Amino acid sequence: MTTAEKAGPPILNPRAVPVVGNDAHLPAVDEKRLTAHALRQRFASPPWWQPETSGDGRLFEGRERMAASVLVPLVERDGGLTVLLTQRTAHLRDHAGQISFPGGRAEADDKDAVATALREAAEEIGLARQHIDVIGSLPEYRTVTCFDVTPVVALVRPPFELALDTHEVAEAFEVPLTFLMTPAHHQRHSFEFPGYRREFLSIPWPRPDGQREPYFIWGATAAMLRNLYRLLSA
Repeated sequence: MTTAEKAGPPILNPRAVPVVGNDAHLPAVDEKRLTAHALRQRFASPPWWQPETSGDGRLFEGRERMAASVLVPLVERDGGLTVLLTQRTAHLRDHAGQISFPGGRAEADDKDAVATALREAAEEIGLARQHIDVIGSLPEYRTVTCFDVTPVVALVRPPFELALDTHEVAEAFEVPLTFLMTPAHHQRHSFEFPGYRREFLSIPWPRPDGQREPYFIWGATAAMLRNLYRLLSA
């Protein structure tokens, strides 16, 4: 029996996994902490804090790990910061159709994790470096697909135009940071197999047209956002 079989099958339809609760008992991050200035200060001089999760990388422990980075783009809109997210195309091998940050695996000529995140953001969504102000990073996150991901956090200055790589990215959209930093919007899912239990978070976000199912932010992306919540609420 393989490691994957021992740990349980991958989650193919996360929307169908039962919701067992939300985290309305946790306070939202104070909006005064969600300004560009406050975020710069927090990352420059962080308090003691602990990430809620370091990953979901148990499923394929026997496989070789690969370094990767994502950009966590915080867009400076007049109404407050938003988080720029993408929906991956349905045909990709890893994380097809999922909501994610722009990013990908490190290449040999990338200087560091920041260089990987900036390169991937330029390649995937056409976000130009001149609009990006990197302010820090979150702890590495291990995924079930064997990536060790560094989330690089940056402020993004409008106006900018995106040019999506339609092979990898189906669409890009923005969600208010205040919404994402409110745990009452964080759903907890749980399911069990014999000898195995798995839990994960999701953060549904309504689509502007209101006609289709909400965007379903879950998995690694939701977990990284939850780690950001822990830093900003510490």
